[in-house]
Amino acid sequence: MGPGIIDVFTEYWQIFLRGAIGTLEFAFIAVFFGSLIGALVALLRLSRNPVFRGIATVYATVIRGTPLLVQMYIWYFFVPMAMPALGLAKEQCVMLALILNSAAYVSEIIRSGINSVDSGQTEAARSLGMTAKNTMVRIVLPQAIKNILPALANEYITMIKETSLAGTFMMYELMYTRVLLANKFLIWQPLFIVAAIYLIMTTGLTALVRYAEKRFAVSD
Repeated sequence: MGPGIIDVFTEYWQIFLRGAIGTLEFAFIAVFFGSLIGALVALLRLSRNPVFRGIATVYATVIRGTPLLVQMYIWYFFVPMAMPALGLAKEQCVMLALILNSAAYVSEIIRSGINSVDSGQTEAARSLGMTAKNTMVRIVLPQAIKNILPALANEYITMIKETSLAGTFMMYELMYTRVLLANKFLIWQPLFIVAAIYLIMTTGLTALVRYAEKRFAVSD
């Protein structure tokens, strides 16, 4: 059986801490840059231009309809071979896969948030002479943001769990600690510790999101 879970955590807590920090960092990077790209994709999906709208829709459909692990393998093995001029490191390829995956989901969050605003307000603003850009910035987005922010926080929580796949590619995150400790013949103990850390992080962040949602509801 080997040493107990508490003994393993006590001796190797620094390894787990570094892994947890890596997980939070990877998730933040993925959602942050994913939000920037996702906002653009969402606007393109709402565009009246059929070409832009079609490209953005296909992108979101393909990414959301295929497993993240498959996307990571494609970026890790195929992209550096097919486009060597980019000079992408393996770690960068994995991060790009996470970012582009998050962007597809964020685009749907933003699109849904914008569509949740009553279209009558847009029509009223346009009838008063406001441009489409000003209407979006001054009327639609301030109202849509209340629906978008909690959903973005939930995307971050989801991405925390998704980054566990990065350990497959030897990136130092929480699940990769299992590989490190396997070299010390610790097989099952790290799994329970990692599961507990994931649970603490996700439940804690979920509680914060629910609190923020209640505050938004009160402000309404």
